[in-house]
Amino acid sequence: MRTLIYVMTFLSVIGLAFWAYHENYKTQAAISEVERLQRDIGLARERLAVLRAEWAYLNRPDRLRDLAELNFDRLGLLPFRPDQFGRADQVAYPAPPSLDLSQPVDVTSAGAEKP
Repeated sequence: MRTLIYVMTFLSVIGLAFWAYHENYKTQAAISEVERLQRDIGLARERLAVLRAEWAYLNRPDRLRDLAELNFDRLGLLPFRPDQFGRADQVAYPAPPSLDLSQPVDVTSAGAEKP
């Protein structure tokens, strides 16, 4: 009987060691994946910062003004005047859709039981 307990204990220790070995490698793989994703996120943020800086550089008002003057013959761009702006109440919004109430439904709680 004692031998059977020793054998069962030995087999359970071997099984737990095998399980721990596989869990260790799965954990290391997950950690490597997280590190790779964090590195990719860092690179994407760097690229985004560069793109924002380029956008800000290309949209400088003095540069755009010079480009508009340079291409005035082709584009015909003129500066905005205050009378070209409007108010929100001047915008023609579409009319809201009308609801068809030709077949009304009577809703009542007359017959309902109280909880």
